[in-house]
Amino acid sequence: MTNDLRPRTEPLDLLGVGVGPFNLSLAALADQVPGLRAEFLERAQDFPWRPGPTPDGGTLQVPFLADLVSPVDPSSPWSFPGYLRASKRLLPSSFAERLHIQSTEYDAYCRWVSHGLPQCRFGHRVDSVCWDEPRQAFAVDYTYEHATGGEVVAGRAHARNLVLGIGTEPAVPAALRHLLADNGATALHAADYLSRRDELLGKRHVTVVGSGRSGAEVFLDLLRARPTGREGLHWITRSPSFGPTEYSGPGPQQLIPDRTRLFHRLPGQNRDGLPPQQGQLQEGTSAETIGTIHDELYRRTVAGGRPDAALRAATAIRTGRVRDGRIDLEIEHARQGRTETLTTDAVVLATGRTERRSDNLLHGLAPYVVRDRSGRALVDADHRLALDGPARGSVFVTHGSGFGAPNLGTAAWRSATILNALTGRDIHHLPTRPAFPTPGGTHDTPAPAPGTTRPPTSWAALR
Repeated sequence: MTNDLRPRTEPLDLLGVGVGPFNLSLAALADQVPGLRAEFLERAQDFPWRPGPTPDGGTLQVPFLADLVSPVDPSSPWSFPGYLRASKRLLPSSFAERLHIQSTEYDAYCRWVSHGLPQCRFGHRVDSVCWDEPRQAFAVDYTYEHATGGEVVAGRAHARNLVLGIGTEPAVPAALRHLLADNGATALHAADYLSRRDELLGKRHVTVVGSGRSGAEVFLDLLRARPTGREGLHWITRSPSFGPTEYSGPGPQQLIPDRTRLFHRLPGQNRDGLPPQQGQLQEGTSAETIGTIHDELYRRTVAGGRPDAALRAATAIRTGRVRDGRIDLEIEHARQGRTETLTTDAVVLATGRTERRSDNLLHGLAPYVVRDRSGRALVDADHRLALDGPARGSVFVTHGSGFGAPNLGTAAWRSATILNALTGRDIHHLPTRPAFPTPGGTHDTPAPAPGTTRPPTSWAALR
């Protein structure tokens, strides 16, 4: 890992903005492409991914072989088995016989990869992007700050192609944002749980909102830390049940590229409505975590009592207000058609994450970005923004383009697709029918050959 981005006389072939898991996957696969000159700039001083909201980070919900590279190149030196070998833990890991690993170990694996790739440069904040016509390349202005502090240096790099991997930020429902801004209330997003865990443990009653992985792990952590009979916990979700993510054989296969190609052949109105119907494939938590929560609650009934903990599904929070340091939540029970007020001492919003907006970053390209009728940027099946203007290079996106995009297991395939499109060569042979379930009709159009242009689809619609 190096931090100095030296001036070059020739533009880079590819410059990446951000070094999260998705761009890191691309960097690792690009490292094995002879002659490809690529750099990846990250504003943080080290790999920025966060393992999870709880002290142990929870368990990753994709198999360890769905790492940064193995789904398309298991021989890569940057695979998870390669990391275990380098850390002298390959044999002990094989004895553990675990398909899924701790998120903290995945984080350590990604840090190992990012530290081993000299093209990953940290402490570089990309400020703006524009097209430099004389250089026939994108001009990328950045600010560099050394990890030890000191001088901040502004610089400019040129690249014929860009890839955006700017990641996500906490999503907070509009009706509850005022609670987080109120200094008199203990309300926070699950992303801040670790830093405020001790504060929450001191509260008599805590409400967790959201039944995804973060919500389940926060609820379980609080439950384990509180005495029997005095749990003081509510767990609320709009979902119809506290069920696990769909992980039977055919289930996860619906997140693979066949599905994305189907999206590009659907009419716009059908495309926009499909992702919300697939929540069980992308949301929820593992069956193991749900089972552990049930076991912990059941254990507390052995002495004859009942834990002071409530799990409420099909329940929406309409609004909340702060009163004397406590929070009154107006909740609506969808099935019963009634509302009530729940008073709690603290609220943890495990309400997911949303894409960071790239408007400011791409302000210089704004006139050339093709948008749909709703003003959303269009992206093609090669994860490339549709541009209409002088720019002859491509702007790819590694996060937020394609069904199942947040799923870490899709990173390697997406990266391979981008590299094939970037080079115009079949660097990674990607089968057109990798899954047993067939999306759409029986006469689906096969994927175009690498390097060919595909019809653009709304970026937002594919999330």
